[in-house]
Amino acid sequence: MSDTDVTYVGKACAYVTRGGSELLVFEGPGHDGLQIPKGTVEPGEETREALYREVIEESGVSTFHGVHHLSTDVWVRRDARRYVRHFYHAPVHEPRDAWTHVVTGDGEEVGAEFDFSWIDLSTAADATFALDLDDYLHALAPASGSRAPTVLADD
Repeated sequence: MSDTDVTYVGKACAYVTRGGSELLVFEGPGHDGLQIPKGTVEPGEETREALYREVIEESGVSTFHGVHHLSTDVWVRRDARRYVRHFYHAPVHEPRDAWTHVVTGDGEEVGAEFDFSWIDLSTAADATFALDLDDYLHALAPASGSRAPTVLADD
């Protein structure tokens, strides 16, 4: 396959955390394992803008406290498709422990219901995530003696 046969699709992926120790997750249709809010970067949209939009559309959470870029990679799922995944850490103050949200926006998932809950970051590495979405959970590991997440990079 030549480079001209490859399609690159930008994705914004959100590690939404609460209290520095919990990660927001859901089990979405069509995939085995936990997922995080994520979605396609639209033409002309910055990845950070896509992140905010996707988190709001998929979870209803709309107030963030210091969003930081963690990593960007290229993930292969299909022969001619490469996903350029931009992972962000998005701390929030969310009082709900669990909720169901009906997806808004314009995408394929509009109207779908996602059941959200929190998992402890200390055990998240033992959970099964869909689509290799756990690849950068290690970047959220609390620093020694601290409960605040470690941030690798900021953009």
